Amino acid sequence: MGSRIRVTYATLSADNEDLHAAYEEGLQIARSWLGTMIPTRVGTSERTAGPSFDVTSPGDLSVRLCTAHEATAADIDDAVVAAKASAWRHTSWPERVAVLRRAADLISDRSAELAALMSMEVGKNRLEALGDVEESAVFFRYYSTQVEDNDGFDRPMDRLSDAEITSSVLRPYGVWAVIVPFNYPMALAAGPTAAALVAGNTVLLKPSRQGTFSAAKLHECLLEAGVPADAVHLLPGGDEVGRQLVAHPGLDGLTFTGSYDVGMQIERSFITDFPKPIIAEMGGKNPTVVSRHADVAAAALGVARSAFGLSGQKCSACSRVYVEREVYDAFLDALTERARALVVGEPTERSTYLGPVIDAEAVQRFTDAVEHARKIGRVVTGGEAAPAGESRPEGHYLLPTVVTDLPTDDRLFTDELFVPLVAVAPVDSLEQAMTLANGTHLGLTAGFFSADDAEVERFLDTIEAGVVYVNRPAGATTGAWPGVQPFGGWKGSGSAGKAGGGLYYVQQYLREQSRTVVTQ
Repeated sequence: MGSRIRVTYATLSADNEDLHAAYEEGLQIARSWLGTMIPTRVGTSERTAGPSFDVTSPGDLSVRLCTAHEATAADIDDAVVAAKASAWRHTSWPERVAVLRRAADLISDRSAELAALMSMEVGKNRLEALGDVEESAVFFRYYSTQVEDNDGFDRPMDRLSDAEITSSVLRPYGVWAVIVPFNYPMALAAGPTAAALVAGNTVLLKPSRQGTFSAAKLHECLLEAGVPADAVHLLPGGDEVGRQLVAHPGLDGLTFTGSYDVGMQIERSFITDFPKPIIAEMGGKNPTVVSRHADVAAAALGVARSAFGLSGQKCSACSRVYVEREVYDAFLDALTERARALVVGEPTERSTYLGPVIDAEAVQRFTDAVEHARKIGRVVTGGEAAPAGESRPEGHYLLPTVVTDLPTDDRLFTDELFVPLVAVAPVDSLEQAMTLANGTHLGLTAGFFSADDAEVERFLDTIEAGVVYVNRPAGATTGAWPGVQPFGGWKGSGSAGKAGGGLYYVQQYLREQSRTVVTQ
């Protein structure tokens, strides 16, 4: 469309009329794509031998977005062979950067229609979807800049003699698989794909079934920008395709974003004759701590945005809050008021904040959690499906929910649910709050609210999480952006220790070779 209207997650509340007008235009384009057939794409071939599946909209169950064909074992074999034979790794890094910057511009130019498609496919409201698409473009730009700033990771080293020329060169591994969840169907595909490609690897992209259409559009942008078809392959399908891909001996590396349980299974199994690199981001059970010295209104706003954005279906969502007793009642009242004010609706509508959850399984998790909260504690607000409205079609709509009066070791404080539900507990001290905040095997994001500088320093020094925010009403635990907040987890939330969109991420897709040449 050429609009080049860009947002970040920090500007999602911006009332930008041009942005909304562009989205409306993009929505008409995206609707014209409905009913598309998406094949498995191996090199230049489009394959339909695998079983087909429909992708329907969680916000309108009557809408079939596309029909896709699962990759077969033969498709995966052929994709690996083609990826290994690709000349992409032998192109110069400036050539790769130029191609990937073109891809970024294509994504930005088409942001409105891609965002509208994403709203229909995974239920993101229009601003969150626009943010996801533009973040995808920024990943390609940011990682290209990282390679440029490091001269292609080819550095001269010291010499032991005048006759020797020694250098350190980072070189690609080879064939890299990227396995993507539904909740960021473009950004979490684009981030690792961009890093792998700019490093000179070739990519086998396996999207979530419910993110297939968005991933296919990303794949189109890459090919149109000039990425060779044998350098990036699209392998749609469900868990079985993922298992076959992980088990393939021809892979040289893998990036997985998803649940802790699946990530750990991959960590334990992804070895053949020698160790191979795995980058796994595996979810979070993210706390916010509210001090008695906090701005309670700002804390409530930040928690509401992080707990209920994308209906709680973010690995960075705030799902538990520990509040010093002195401000507990005031915070709970403020959070409840915020939750009740949020608009639940069809995700393409301008006024919508919460769209649907992704499927009936998510609805059941929510229902089970609410029933448990009613028995053990108290549901303060929400706790049910959103009542039907004239403008809301049949879909998986849930009310934002706040629960309290639960034991702090209750499962609602420990289990990642991926639904719009946040548990709140009073604490007697910040020491107790920090012990509870760190008392989980996950450590992705965390938030803190306090006007006391000493408390802030104590929090930063003590918290066990890879991404932390202090006094951030735009999102207590959410809203990372490439080049601004590197995004990666500690403990069971991440395997790499190097965060996406940060200074050290691309290097994980490369291995070092020391070169010493003796002049004759």
